[in-house]
Amino acid sequence: MSAQARALVLSGPGVLQDTALPIPSTGTDDGILRIEACGLCGTDHEQFSGLLPGPGPFVPGHEIVGTIEAIGDEAAARWQVAAGDRVAVEVFQSCRGCPACLAGDYRRCHTHGMADMYGFVALDRPPGLWGGYATHLYLAPDAMVLPVPAGLDPVVATMFNPLGAGLRWGVSVPGTGPGSVVAVLGPGVRGLSAAAAAKEAGAAFVVVVGKGEGDRVRLELAGRFGADLVVDGARADPVHALLRATGRLADVVVDVTASAPEALGTAVDLVADGGTVVVAGTRGDGELKGFRPDLLVYKEARMVGALGVDAPSYRDALALLVEGTYPFESLPRRCVGLDSDAVAALLRTMSGADAAGGAIRPVHAVITP
Repeated sequence: MSAQARALVLSGPGVLQDTALPIPSTGTDDGILRIEACGLCGTDHEQFSGLLPGPGPFVPGHEIVGTIEAIGDEAAARWQVAAGDRVAVEVFQSCRGCPACLAGDYRRCHTHGMADMYGFVALDRPPGLWGGYATHLYLAPDAMVLPVPAGLDPVVATMFNPLGAGLRWGVSVPGTGPGSVVAVLGPGVRGLSAAAAAKEAGAAFVVVVGKGEGDRVRLELAGRFGADLVVDGARADPVHALLRATGRLADVVVDVTASAPEALGTAVDLVADGGTVVVAGTRGDGELKGFRPDLLVYKEARMVGALGVDAPSYRDALALLVEGTYPFESLPRRCVGLDSDAVAALLRTMSGADAAGGAIRPVHAVITP
């Protein structure tokens, strides 16, 4: 191919540059994706602000859905897809041969791991098209793609990533099942997804906890995504609220808050004896105010970190989106085209930087090249 792709390159904190990059020719074992939609999450605005340092100039974006434009025969056979198929792209790559990949734990691939996830690869690594803020994406031989069910809108399909996270973090990792009492800290798109996943797994009671006016709209939505109780932690004690509602603490606590180190203390307070706390949100560098390690000992509770998602959770997420049990298609959503100013403004709004100007954070944000 001799055509050019358009991409937004993050060259430094707050600086997105509209850039033309050559679309490479494909061999037998790789492909080219025409990007239709790229979901945005907390990682995106942390990269944009510089809070999460990048690898130098790079094309961000890792919640990618698009249509295969070109593909080699070997890649088509391996991925079981063809040109013209709509697919979702997994964040991690897999060498398919190291012990971690053979065990299904490709997030820790010895060749790739976190070093070259989609949306985190430096621009100077050919062909440069490694992120979703672009018209096209390079599908490397070790990439992993998932067919998107026919009829599923590509913007809604980007929910494969946060909903997959909710399924893994809220169900698979802690072992949530029928009768479980589950507490979710953080009512963002992943928190709502975790609540829906827990309810789908048969949880008897789900409480979703937010904090402050910025979470008001999200807490109002939570009942439509499986929550039996919502609590604004700025106004009420989540522990007391859960005890009043159920008479017991939570078997599973899923902490998907970001840059809220005090939430970890609340998570340990909420978990029942012998229960499980899943830590999936990032802590930041703040002091862990309210965190009492001794309480973990007294409760004999288990605390486990959760990094990323796996293929089974992504597949289940796509299937759940098609079923339409939960109204993910009608989430408060903001979509922008591939325009550097519009994307930058959206990322600032997502981070809360524009809150003083009255900007309302969308629950789901998507770039549609």
